[in-house]
This record gives sequence, structure tokens and C-alpha cells, in this order.
Amino acid sequence: MTRLRLFALNALLTLLCVATLYPVLWVVKLALSPTQTLSLSANPLPEAVTLDHFRAVLGSSDAQGRWLFGRQLLSSLVVSGATTLVGMSLAVTAAYALSRFRFPGKDSGLQLLLVTQMFPATLMLVPLYSLLQTLGLLDSLGGLVLVYATSSLPFCVWMLKGYFDTLPRELEEAALMDGASRWQVFVKIVLPLARPALAVTALFSFMQAWNEFILAATLLNDAARFTLPVALQRYVGEYKTEWGHFAAGALLISAPVMALFFALQRYLIGGLTAGAVKG
Repeated sequence: MTRLRLFALNALLTLLCVATLYPVLWVVKLALSPTQTLSLSANPLPEAVTLDHFRAVLGSSDAQGRWLFGRQLLSSLVVSGATTLVGMSLAVTAAYALSRFRFPGKDSGLQLLLVTQMFPATLMLVPLYSLLQTLGLLDSLGGLVLVYATSSLPFCVWMLKGYFDTLPRELEEAALMDGASRWQVFVKIVLPLARPALAVTALFSFMQAWNEFILAATLLNDAARFTLPVALQRYVGEYKTEWGHFAAGALLISAPVMALFFALQRYLIGGLTAGAVKG
């Protein structure tokens, strides 16, 4: 590659990075600017810097004096963590069974799991609301975890099943011949080898629960139980939008997901690509 082509490629990649980061810089500008209004300037850098919006979001409280942001952060962490734990516990065993065992209805069951992904969550909102109301789980974090875990389960099963198909069966057969039980093979051999896929699938489950808004806004009524996306929407009113608070809240909500990406980045590429093609 000549120097001219290399320079052109680097310039193109730089422009693409700038175009990608420009909206993010605008959000940072709104969060650090002292006003609540949108600026018409194309400059993504704030003219004056203040942390008042972050203080207002972090220090928000309700009429009873309860620290709202802390409660809402805890709700999001509990819901997302529990959704990941429950969903992964069910998906990993189901995916392994679908990958290794033959039984009646296996192929049709896989197809049905795939068909469920065709329907948006809003289509199931009314029956879900009715079910949770009947079970007494309406306006509770437990009911929200149940809904999130079941809605993310089909994708997680398909993702893990594709990865399990790439693992050599000979390793499991050798362990069985040495006297290991099927459960020991699964826990001590299969799961360690599947760490990249487990990391990616767990991240997907966590992000889906962390970012979801429609179901949480419908199924939760108490402001102290709101997840962070629902709390963030409260800054957008019918007649007024507090853009500074909204941008500061958006940056705070994005921070845990970014931290997870950095922590799991070494598993992401391998987990996303290895399960796509059966080797």
C-alpha cells in the first residue's frame, strides 16, 4: 500500500470517527452547559462548563425526601443483574440440550423460539400486564425480571446453541469414558470453553434489561421503583424539556454499560463470530 493510499484511508477513518462521535459530543455539551435549552451552534464544545445538571440528577428526591436516583439505580442494577442470572441459567442448559441431545420436537422447538423474535414486546404488553396482575407481580421488580428474562431467552438460546455446536464432542466423550458424569462434563469442560459466548450473551441480556423503557414504564407505577430509562423520560414534559438534566442522566446511565464493554471486550469478538458458523 502506497503512502498516498494509506493517508487517504487514515483520513477516511478519521472522518468516520468524527461523524460517529459528534452526536456523543453534543450530549456531553448539553450536560456541561449551564442552560436547559438546545444550542443552535454547530460547535460541539460547551462555551461554559458546569456540573449543576449532574448534581441535580444525582441529588433528585421525591416528596417524602427519598433519594430517587439512588433507588432507581439500585432498581436498574437489581433488575438487569437478576434478568441476566435467570436468563443465562435457563438459556445455557436449554442450549446445551438442543446442541447435544436428540429428542422429539427439537427442530420444531428451535423454529418456534425463532418465530417468537418476530413479535415486538409491545404486542405482548396487554397479556403480560394481565398475567402479572393475576400473579400479584404488577408494580414489582420481580415481575419485571420475569418479563425481561423470558423475552431475552430465545435469542440467548440460539446464540449459545450455535457456539456449543462448534465445540468438539470428543472432549466430552473422553471425559465420560474417564468416569465423569454428564453434569461434570457440562460444568468443568463445556462452560469454561464457552466463556466468550457466555460473556456476549450475558452482556446482551444485561443491556436489554438496562435500556428497556416501554415495559418498565407500563408495569411500574412507583417512582422509587423506576428503572433509569423511565426516570430519564421524566425530564421530557409536555410543555418543557430539561435538556441539560436529560443529557446528564443519559451519560450517567451509559456509564455502567460502557464499563461492561471494556471489561468483556476480549471475549466479544470471539463470542460474536464463533457461534455464527458451525466449524
